Amino acid sequence: THDGTKKIVSGDHILVDGHEGIIVINPTEDRLFKYGKLATERKKRDDTFNSFISEPARTLDGVSISLMANVEGAQEMEQANAMHAEGVGLFRTEGIFLRHHGYPPEEVQYEEYRAVVEASGDHPVIIRTLDVGGDKTIGDENVKDDNSFMGFRAIRFCLGNEAIFKTQLRAILRSSAHGNVKIMYPMISGIMELRMANKVFDAVKQELRDEGQAFDEAIEVGAMVEVPSAAVIIDLLAAETDFLSIGTNDLIQYLIAVDRLNDQVAHLYDPAHPAVLRTLKAIIDGGKAANTPVSICGEIASDPIFAGLLLGMGADSISLTSSLLPEVKYFIRHINSADAERLVAEVMRLSDSAEIVQKLEAFRQEALGKLA
Repeated sequence: THDGTKKIVSGDHILVDGHEGIIVINPTEDRLFKYGKLATERKKRDDTFNSFISEPARTLDGVSISLMANVEGAQEMEQANAMHAEGVGLFRTEGIFLRHHGYPPEEVQYEEYRAVVEASGDHPVIIRTLDVGGDKTIGDENVKDDNSFMGFRAIRFCLGNEAIFKTQLRAILRSSAHGNVKIMYPMISGIMELRMANKVFDAVKQELRDEGQAFDEAIEVGAMVEVPSAAVIIDLLAAETDFLSIGTNDLIQYLIAVDRLNDQVAHLYDPAHPAVLRTLKAIIDGGKAANTPVSICGEIASDPIFAGLLLGMGADSISLTSSLLPEVKYFIRHINSADAERLVAEVMRLSDSAEIVQKLEAFRQEALGKLA
């Protein structure tokens, strides 16, 4: 909010522009008229996007990409299903922990996971293990850190708190008896972390077998690629995982060395930075070389101007905010994959992120026409 709360007083009329992320205090009649007209135009635009909602995300020349939803719980599944998401590409489980103000017991977690899995039907649900630290804290002294983004967080926290980790893994595995569940570890920085996590996972599987608990013996295990070291050894990670998911938010800030929550340097956080885009392509290429599917999540995945680029790079799926699914699907259905591949080649030759954004926006506008 910055200093917004200091400027707003009781009785003020507030206009909220959710598209641009701004508020207008006591808007004039002209401003209200302008926004009323804009709202009508956006409604027509959204209606056009929604008219294609039940169609597959397939380009004009027949190349498909899976569009999946990001969720934090069963309460978001109604919208995800209404938007025809092809499953859950990122189930942020820390939302459950935050709602329960701590570390909920196995049965509570199991019911939460099961509700999402059952609501997703036959579609896959990719459950990310607990990712606390950084910008997500539960309020426990165990996760406090002077440098939380690069400290004791995510898989590091889980491996350092095995009892908490095992409880979650048990609940996730049990939920896999009710649908198509996949599991992925956040912030994997090297092969040894992946192997250590899998060792705990295998031990939990054996516990459940001994207890006679049902679970999917063939459950797939993946890793999030959000640390530069993981991107560099993508061939090694791809060889030991069933799938990979690029967490673009953290990957960008680690690549550029910028804390996106620090107002003094937040302007340096740049999804279109050439280093970011080259790294994304290298990860996707590494996954393809090993025949390991690669998904994209984070802010880039939820920004429609990047959809053509990600498809052209060869991403297998995009996981994004449910409300943006119709626009991205409409866009994909109005482009050719060959054009998207040419876009990638052109963008990779550019050195200025402003030029890159301009190129991406031009590609989007050409596909969407007046709807852009």
